[in-house]
Amino acid sequence: MSARVAGKVAFITGAARGQGRSHAERLAQEGADIIAVDICGPISANSPIAPATADDLAQTVDLVKGLGRRIVAAEVDVRDFGALQAALDSGVEQLGRLDIVVANAGIGNGGQTLDKTSETDWTDMIDVNLSGVWKTVKAAVPHLLSGGRGGSIVLTSSVGGLKAYPHTGHYIAAKHGVVGLMRSFAVELGQHGIRVNSVHPTNVNTPMFMNDATMKLFRPDLADPGPDDLKAIAQVMHTLPVGWVEPVDISNAVLFLASEEARYITGLTLTVDAGSMLK
Repeated sequence: MSARVAGKVAFITGAARGQGRSHAERLAQEGADIIAVDICGPISANSPIAPATADDLAQTVDLVKGLGRRIVAAEVDVRDFGALQAALDSGVEQLGRLDIVVANAGIGNGGQTLDKTSETDWTDMIDVNLSGVWKTVKAAVPHLLSGGRGGSIVLTSSVGGLKAYPHTGHYIAAKHGVVGLMRSFAVELGQHGIRVNSVHPTNVNTPMFMNDATMKLFRPDLADPGPDDLKAIAQVMHTLPVGWVEPVDISNAVLFLASEEARYITGLTLTVDAGSMLK
């Protein structure tokens, strides 16, 4: 085991599964202890994606402990600033410090054009994917400042934070907003040695992308599309011949930004997109 973030503590939202779990595991592999939160339940009744569960978060805990690292986990909704702050305060008290923040929690819903998007879908999207990111960083900054060691904040955006796609306008708006948060926090916190960057994945092999609703959105021409049908269209989005990337590909980018290898990198929009931005 190498030790690119040895002795550091990372706060990760949306850590029960998918990219969040992968980030927790990858940072733990490189020596970090973890504070992990996830809502472990549905955001809204009409979401097409099955929510993460308490068992999912427990599995993340087991994975991190299996790597010999400490972890403090809690079921928290990133829309609830008080609960988020309390969970983080407790984690820092138990683990002794905070160095890395990964604001990863996010949702996908809807699938309509913007003019037909419901107010509920819009509100849920902005509250989680934009305001939840702001609240995560807001809760973390006092701990980073009091530590006096600087720190690294990584915000999960998307290629949809850099360009538009149809039928996901509320998601596009939220993820573009994350870039604005990243740049503003980078300007405000740089004097304290705190770096702030964003990662911009393309399609990722997680439940948020690999689900029936997404497959039908990509392949409305088929009655019952599957992964192979999805891949045929998703690959067209990329320069490299793949339909999606794996969670660890994003985690490796997060690890780099959190490590000393990126000590003078701040305000960066780092794409992990198989060349999607070239199209």
